[in-house]
Amino acid sequence: MTGMATDTTLPSPAGTAPPRLDRRARLVLFVLCAAQFMVALDFSVLNVALPELGRDLGLGPSSLQWAVTAFALPSGGFLLLFGRIADLYGRRRLFLAGLAVFGAASLLATFAWDPASFLAGRALQGLGAAVIVPTGMSLLTTTFPEGPQRERALGISGTLLSLGFTVGMVLGGVMTDTLGWRSTMGLLALFTLIVLPLAPGLLTESRTPLRPRLDVPGAVTVTGGLLAVIYGLSTAADRGFGGTDVIVTLVAGVALLTAFAVVETRSPAPLVSLPTLRRRTVAFGNLGGLVTFSMMSTVVFVLTLYLQETLGLPAHVTGLVFGVQGVLSVVAGMFAPKVVGRFGAPRVLVFSLAGQGLFVAALLGLGTDSGALLATVGVTLASMCHLGAIISYGLTVTSGVPDGEQGLATGLVTTTQQVGITVGIPLLGVLATTRESLFDGVRLVLAIDAVVVVAAAVVVGVALKGAGRK
Repeated sequence: MTGMATDTTLPSPAGTAPPRLDRRARLVLFVLCAAQFMVALDFSVLNVALPELGRDLGLGPSSLQWAVTAFALPSGGFLLLFGRIADLYGRRRLFLAGLAVFGAASLLATFAWDPASFLAGRALQGLGAAVIVPTGMSLLTTTFPEGPQRERALGISGTLLSLGFTVGMVLGGVMTDTLGWRSTMGLLALFTLIVLPLAPGLLTESRTPLRPRLDVPGAVTVTGGLLAVIYGLSTAADRGFGGTDVIVTLVAGVALLTAFAVVETRSPAPLVSLPTLRRRTVAFGNLGGLVTFSMMSTVVFVLTLYLQETLGLPAHVTGLVFGVQGVLSVVAGMFAPKVVGRFGAPRVLVFSLAGQGLFVAALLGLGTDSGALLATVGVTLASMCHLGAIISYGLTVTSGVPDGEQGLATGLVTTTQQVGITVGIPLLGVLATTRESLFDGVRLVLAIDAVVVVAAAVVVGVALKGAGRK
């Protein structure tokens, strides 16, 4: 939106931001990245605890999916809306409100006394996350100027995002076995108590001299469409695509998103700036992000099945496999900003996608009686490329976008993440679980996964050719 004043950025002599960050910058980065890590942790920390949670609260096996879906619906459905509201009305105040809601919701989930109170807490956690993620990302991209500082900041953020998922898988099992499932939700409340008091004194509010108007028809159609699509795909992951409710919600979601596209062409103050969407870096950068998230989540899912069901490994050993993956991905994340600075975000995105696809293809060498080592090495190398894709696609999408539209750009980035994580397993994972031989199903999914990622690398590479270093 024109007229939006730029957030206070860090000093940049001669227009070039130095890679080294001062004390205040490091504290700002800590607050924003800690919030992102907390949300990433929430996506996975509860998964291992679901059976115990169900027994404690009386949630049957068919209802346990709602512990995940209740969070996924608002966290994905409202991302784009809150990203734009932050652009219009102030990122700092919305970020603080999101933290407060997330913390209170985590306490409600921790002390839940029945299924309804627990699911209400999870839904409110998702709503808080839908505020924290896009506002935190837009605060990061407007606080750290484009160039080495932003590359470093997004590199750290992307690394912690990946680490959060992995830590959640490992930590969730340990905490559930030793302290009970409620400790996983209490941990999130503790994170909020650490981050929330620090944020007000460090973050600078965005200001606009204009009286902004929110595109209400656009907000209703896009939010309703995303909610319907995410609900349909989440339900399909549990019951398949044949259910009437799945079909109806998916059709309704597509219809609402189509209506949103029409509304935006006619709105005097569109929720989504069409010129922004027409940027090659925005459109194809998000395509790369959608593919890397959806396909990597599918790989983790089918390899979990393979290691436990085909090879017979216990759950804690399977967790260690993904623990190795997470640790080495963090190491890769330390070097990713330097690689991006050397070759440019679009090129790194293309090569990261290609590498992810090729290492997934290597997993086709898995056997029925051995393969734990190959699985560990293959998923680790694929994940390192995946992390490169995460960092570079975020930089590709947000580079060159005016500060007044950074909430929109980062809202698109984070919506792509959530939708990607949501769609991969329902679309491909079902192929592994419904075939007569689980091992054959895993191989089929890995083959399709590899082809899709490599094809996306080709498409993104052609589309972004000549897009420049950023």
